[in-house]
Amino acid sequence: MSQNIIEIQGISKVYGDNTVLDNLSLNIRKNEFLTLLGPSGCGKTTTLKIIAGFETADSGKVIFDGSDISNLPPYKRQLNTVFQKYALFPHMNIYENIAFGLKIKKLPKEEIDKKVREMLKMVALEGFEKRSVESLSGGQQQRVAIARALVNEPQVLLLDEPLGALDLKLRKEMQLELKKIQKRLGITFIFVTHDQEEALTMSDTIIVMNKGVIQQMGSPEDIYNEPANAFVADFIGESNILNGIMIEDYKVKFSNNVFTCVDSGFNKNEDIDVVIRPEDIEITTVDKGMLTGKVNSVTFKGVHYEIEVETKDNKWIVHNTKSANVGSTVGLIIDPEAIHIMRKVEDYEK
Repeated sequence: MSQNIIEIQGISKVYGDNTVLDNLSLNIRKNEFLTLLGPSGCGKTTTLKIIAGFETADSGKVIFDGSDISNLPPYKRQLNTVFQKYALFPHMNIYENIAFGLKIKKLPKEEIDKKVREMLKMVALEGFEKRSVESLSGGQQQRVAIARALVNEPQVLLLDEPLGALDLKLRKEMQLELKKIQKRLGITFIFVTHDQEEALTMSDTIIVMNKGVIQQMGSPEDIYNEPANAFVADFIGESNILNGIMIEDYKVKFSNNVFTCVDSGFNKNEDIDVVIRPEDIEITTVDKGMLTGKVNSVTFKGVHYEIEVETKDNKWIVHNTKSANVGSTVGLIIDPEAIHIMRKVEDYEK
């Protein structure tokens, strides 16, 4: 496992009556692409600003490469930040914007030129050197901001919703491009987003946050396939989330039926949340189904059909490569491995 480059130790931040971060601790490894993911107001941007030095925590420490940087100003930290608002210099052309930090460092002109041209190539803006910033689209301006940050070769790059202003196609292209850039440069990226697909696409590690607290930390596969609680399951991708009772190890009751599952270690008859992904439910004939329901709607989503099936107790979302007839009665099959059992989360509303 890589060595930690940043250690956040018990940081808290309160604004008035609002606790934005509540005793948050996490380690970030060298060369890692780590994403802070969560809804608005969960504390992800505040965490980023505390790492950058733009905000000060009320308590706790930020350790960078073994040294406490909690009280260092931003310009003395070996990291750069790219915000959604680009903060480019309007009186400078693209070349001058990217070269700005290198000129401050008084690097030789030839070295500046080489580094700037490498960055322009990396963000697909070759030939744009003399253009004014104001002549660019939002997406192009964002790429200039990324190039300006990367040209200084920071050990860590902080990115606060940097792709938020881009159209969908360019956003997806830039997701892949940023991941390639991160791998090529071998530096740590800390990325903030509320977009689940973006996090799953780009990250080595995802931290799901809510109300200033880490709900789960893990690989994209872990977060999606083994959510820690109903909040994570609901926030990452679509899920069917139901109230259930854990009768005993490997036996769970929901939708007025008892199912075999693969979970154990719960109390007998404990109230739990049941999470089942839409793609893990099979539609079959009524005689073969564990549950029976009526097809309320069918929506074509490109790679699959989204089918709503209403049983006696619940409405189910099912993803299937085959369509179904609205109004028809179907059976549903749910394998034991598809049933995820998790403890109730306080204050979580489905």
